[in-house]
Amino acid sequence: MAEKDIDEVSGVETTGHEWDGIRELNNPMPRWWVYTFYVTIVWAIAYTIFYPAWPMLSTNTKGWFGYTNRAAVTQEMAAAKTAQSVFLDKIAALPVQDILADKELTEFATAGGAAAFKVNCTPCHGSGAAGGQGYPNLNDDDWLWGGSIDAIYTTLQHGIRYASDPETRTSEMPAFADILKPEEIRQVAAYVVSLTDKPLNPALVEPGKQVFANNCAACHGEKAEGNRDMGAPNLSDAIWLKVKGEQQIAQQVAHPKHGVMPGWTARLGDTTVKELAIYVHSLGGGE
Repeated sequence: MAEKDIDEVSGVETTGHEWDGIRELNNPMPRWWVYTFYVTIVWAIAYTIFYPAWPMLSTNTKGWFGYTNRAAVTQEMAAAKTAQSVFLDKIAALPVQDILADKELTEFATAGGAAAFKVNCTPCHGSGAAGGQGYPNLNDDDWLWGGSIDAIYTTLQHGIRYASDPETRTSEMPAFADILKPEEIRQVAAYVVSLTDKPLNPALVEPGKQVFANNCAACHGEKAEGNRDMGAPNLSDAIWLKVKGEQQIAQQVAHPKHGVMPGWTARLGDTTVKELAIYVHSLGGGE
């Protein structure tokens, strides 16, 4: 039998465990703690006897008292829906501009839109609506299709390049690899970079400006400030949606990537889409 190890300072037996010269004393648990632990066990057993507790395959144990608050919850939910219906009916009947003109209605719609955004929009735009590469940041004032409340509402209604909606917003940048020579693509990429940064080869900027005027200005504008009627991005503000850097810009020109967003009316209903529009408009970039 192993001898007991007694701590010389306290005179208490140790557990035999030691870390860095520190030994663990084998003190008993405080009585109040032990009694509290026993009480919780008794309470748990009593609770499972008298109240609904254990889940079964299709139901749950009902308990001695058969207590349930589901009826009360159902009544509370019905009362909440009745209270909300007053606002929801107004939102359904009013244009988004008129909703914004009503402070109380705007607050309600913003709260509802925030909830709908978290469920439906965060996978692409992020929980803070800051977006990511290929997904627009909805907090700034850089809008592809317009940042007014009506423009945001229309985008949410019909989506972007959404094949299931005949009224979806459509416009696509062609693959210029089939139109321009490789050297011309490098030139126009250098010109686009020069609008906000220093290109790798400044000598390509001037010929690239001419290539841009001949092929790109029709959509992006003579000053490359974009065209919201066509969803053509502003190339002069250093805000990049899909690519960043001269090589990536050249690749986008040659083989462009096109984003797709579904139209939400069929899935969420017009009232929720209006709430989403109000919420997105409230993020700070709405015009």
